[in-house]
Amino acid sequence: MKQKYLKKTIHTNRVICASGLAIGLLFLAGMICFPAFSQDANRFFQAGAYKSNITPKLGGPIIGNWDSPPAEYVHDELFARSIVLDDGETKLVLVTVDNVGVDQKVFDAAKQTIEQATGIPASHVMMASTHTHSATSARGVGDKGREWHASEPLDEYQSFLASRIADGVQIALRNLEPARIGWGSVDVPQHVFNRRWKMKPGTPTPNPLGGTDIAVMNPGVGNPNLLEPAGPTDPEVAYLSVQAIDGRPLALLANYSLHYVGGVPVGEISADYFGMFADKMQELLDADRQNPAFVAMMSNGTSGDINNIDFSGPRVKHPPYGKMKLVADDVARAVVKGYQDIVYQDWVPLQAKQVLLNLKVRRPDPELAKFVRKVAARPDSVEGRHRLEKTYAKRIKQMETFPDTIDVIIQAFKIGDLGIGAIPFETFVEIGLELKERSPMKNTFTIALANGLYGYLPTPEQHQLGGYETWLSTNRVEEVASEKIIAQLLELFGDFK
Repeated sequence: MKQKYLKKTIHTNRVICASGLAIGLLFLAGMICFPAFSQDANRFFQAGAYKSNITPKLGGPIIGNWDSPPAEYVHDELFARSIVLDDGETKLVLVTVDNVGVDQKVFDAAKQTIEQATGIPASHVMMASTHTHSATSARGVGDKGREWHASEPLDEYQSFLASRIADGVQIALRNLEPARIGWGSVDVPQHVFNRRWKMKPGTPTPNPLGGTDIAVMNPGVGNPNLLEPAGPTDPEVAYLSVQAIDGRPLALLANYSLHYVGGVPVGEISADYFGMFADKMQELLDADRQNPAFVAMMSNGTSGDINNIDFSGPRVKHPPYGKMKLVADDVARAVVKGYQDIVYQDWVPLQAKQVLLNLKVRRPDPELAKFVRKVAARPDSVEGRHRLEKTYAKRIKQMETFPDTIDVIIQAFKIGDLGIGAIPFETFVEIGLELKERSPMKNTFTIALANGLYGYLPTPEQHQLGGYETWLSTNRVEEVASEKIIAQLLELFGDFK
């Protein structure tokens, strides 16, 4: 598939400079430089950023894997990182949160506070989880993380998280100052691999739903039965940068379609490579100890089927945190190299659009329902064809708490000729590639796990291959959901003026 990468467009930056003598009644001396204004008094551009510490207490369950060990140590702090953009008429807010996945109701609570305190409408606020697998739950503890509890009050950490997100946005708004904006992209292909593989004919591939798959997630490095990857990758790192008019870096948002890296000892809290990337960007841009502080952030792209393991290559061992540091450093250095070529614009128009898209919730067919009942009644001492049969029997039962349909937020931002889409799922890479290819915007990227999280989002073609990401309860919505979401986002992009 042909990819539509971000293109760097040259713009002339015009700055009007007035000497201190000419405005001596206001300033005693010096050279004062203002960004160019049009005859429209509202045509100015500002930006502000802030990061709020959201590190949880020790003792809570770290989620993202098959077990949930209690948090016993903080390797690096977790943050909600915020950028506010203002074109004089419209404000947009971008927030990334160091968590594996945040419930929509948590984000909604934060947006409500932001709207009440600042007047910025919720539709102009885009919030997304980074998807670190080394943080405690923001989706409820135990069964609450998998059942439908949309109407229940927030628990202690969810309330804390919502308040810290809202605090951060309000402080970022206070940090607004005249700014310039630009964007670009680089390719970092060496760290992205499709984690789903088709296996050689005759290879046993049972699933916990009583059937057989064609594609297998994480089949093992050096597995002799590997045939070919089940899908593509997207090597692009897109980035959006804002600078003060004196050239100080204010904030940077990057987007990479890489799930997470891991390599974290049991019981340790970490922001994974997302946090390490942010720290490395601050170092490489020599932006330490600024006031207000420089804020870098990494958002998760369409990485539902992408990780950083080359299953066809040799096994490579890394010390704890070693691989994520390697990935973060490589990505940051590549971005900094491209960063030097950004030509900033003094002003760009901002727009936001958002809709609620109604999707059907998947239900087991009669054959699967019969199998699940049989597994649930089976003694634990009796082994099945797949070690996760009991786990999925329970999860499918929990899905009975879900309504027949759900409304999910589909959101789009326009920043000049850059389009940013937001999808509340762990989104397959083909979806992001198709949006780049078909988008009417000159430049486009997609932020996944945004404004909530409703499980995995494979394409209909990937559903036919089976595999972990397609199993009922891992995937919760109708098999054509990705097609509906793509169509909706393209419509939103097309409606921008």
